[in-house]
Amino acid sequence: MELQDIIDEMQNLGYEVDTRPYKLNVVGIRNPNISQPENYEDNIAYFYFDENGELVGKIAEGTTTPSVYWLQNPMSSEGTAIMKQGQYKDAYSIGLHKGKYEALVQTKPVTVIRDADRNGILNYFAKTNEGLYGINIHRSTPSFASEDKIGQDSAGCQVFRIKDDFDEMMRLAKQSKIKYGNTFTYTLIDEREQLQNSRKKVVNYGVIGATLIGLSTYFYFLYKKKII
Repeated sequence: MELQDIIDEMQNLGYEVDTRPYKLNVVGIRNPNISQPENYEDNIAYFYFDENGELVGKIAEGTTTPSVYWLQNPMSSEGTAIMKQGQYKDAYSIGLHKGKYEALVQTKPVTVIRDADRNGILNYFAKTNEGLYGINIHRSTPSFASEDKIGQDSAGCQVFRIKDDFDEMMRLAKQSKIKYGNTFTYTLIDEREQLQNSRKKVVNYGVIGATLIGLSTYFYFLYKKKII
């Protein structure tokens, strides 16, 4: 996967790509094959266009879902928060994550799926809520940087595995803040949803095709019988 592939997918989904020079774009890409998230197996991309329109950025390792630990031990009685696919415009600002270090913190409502069954498996069919839940974009615990285990680092937040990737993203965020202010848009692309939508299209096209074949056969029969 390349940055341009992500941009193309954003545009296919009708999401805005900010091309203003040095304006930071942050995009999560959720792995469709993960149902029990123990490891960092998603991606978080950060990029901008320079004054010449050249694309600059990186696709980093991360997670866009809560870990198995938090799925089994929800922080909320409503269930663990799984961020839902969407583009959340100007929903983030540079602030302190848990009062400890600078990160992109949620400042406007986002939509989350509330997984309350505690079975450790992501439940995308649960009810949704919209609001301020502290779904921040931050880094993993530094002592775990060489490991791929999420552990307790994500109860629903969007988390970079490698500190250096996160630090570079924050450097670009501060650069963007100087020019455009302290607001950032986060876009989450759930590849699982894209696969489901593709399958629905295939099924729908199959139904349409079968219907057309059936109608053709019916009218041919009527024609042969000289009814029409």
